[in-house]
Amino acid sequence: MLKGKNILIVEDDPVFRTMLVGFLNSQGCQVREAEDGLIGLRALKDEIPDLLLCDLSMPVMTGMEFVEEVAVQYPMIPVIVISGTGNMTDVAQALRLGVKDFLIKPIDNIMILKSAIISVLKMQDSARQKQQDFSQRWVIDGDDSGLIEEELQWHISELKNNPQAARELLMGLMPDLQSRCGRWKLSYRALQAAEISPIIFDYIWLIDGQLAFYMVDTSSGGENSTATALLIRACFNDFLRQQGNYLSSVQHLVDQIELGLQSSGYATPVKGLFGVFNLAEKQLHLIAAGLGGKLQVGEQCATIAAGQWLGDRACDNPLVILPMSDIGGRLSLCDISYANFSVNFETVI
Repeated sequence: MLKGKNILIVEDDPVFRTMLVGFLNSQGCQVREAEDGLIGLRALKDEIPDLLLCDLSMPVMTGMEFVEEVAVQYPMIPVIVISGTGNMTDVAQALRLGVKDFLIKPIDNIMILKSAIISVLKMQDSARQKQQDFSQRWVIDGDDSGLIEEELQWHISELKNNPQAARELLMGLMPDLQSRCGRWKLSYRALQAAEISPIIFDYIWLIDGQLAFYMVDTSSGGENSTATALLIRACFNDFLRQQGNYLSSVQHLVDQIELGLQSSGYATPVKGLFGVFNLAEKQLHLIAAGLGGKLQVGEQCATIAAGQWLGDRACDNPLVILPMSDIGGRLSLCDISYANFSVNFETVI
């Protein structure tokens, strides 16, 4: 699997870098090395590798700055970060930049690195097979059978055993509180109990004048809630990328995410709500997947029934289409006694 693969290592520690180079050479890889981010960027201009390994703590240019540059200039390159810190803020920031895996130094067993590289390369190869069914891209065959989580392949068991770290990671992945597209602005408000697994939210402005979003109550998923939430996030983003940032229907999105959950072997049903706001038609298309809500538009208020949970055939729940006024409206979640969560859609001058 690794023979002939071109791997670039960006690492300022010469001892650790030499160890990585020696191991990967022994596996038949073609290895190049750089001692800081600037040298790494020059190396990328010379040749695009199959995989990039990098540290976060480096001179001249920090590892996070380097990863951000790679995400902008070379989004096709899969990146694995190997860092001396397991800080959840760093992990979340790296994942937002598209890092495929995050390993913690010291690596006591070098086979952990090999397994991570193989997993990322297999996913990269299968993602290129456009004729392959979406849900099948989350499963690999052979000795590594089971789901390979795209955005976090490391230490799912550790997240189960450390709820505080899991909560910090989920909160770190929350998007900007405000975002604009044309004359429309989205903002959200979240008041949540610190001791309970949070409601998470994500959204993407689509190129066809739509806004796709979802909310998931991670407290409803038990000990596998963090892994399930990360999988949902990865499925959501991957599906929209594969569709070219165009969404034909909310039902299709929910159906494909549920296929990913079923294929995982570890994901658990959770409460969620999925929606698309069509800016041109001023309509909100919603499928409640265990989370009920209400849409307040001026003096009018529409209620959305909770329906089946995500993972329990939520794709069969009815599609709710609600009109939005010219000035917007507020979508709030119901039946969450420990939290207050709402999303505002409004026009701006």
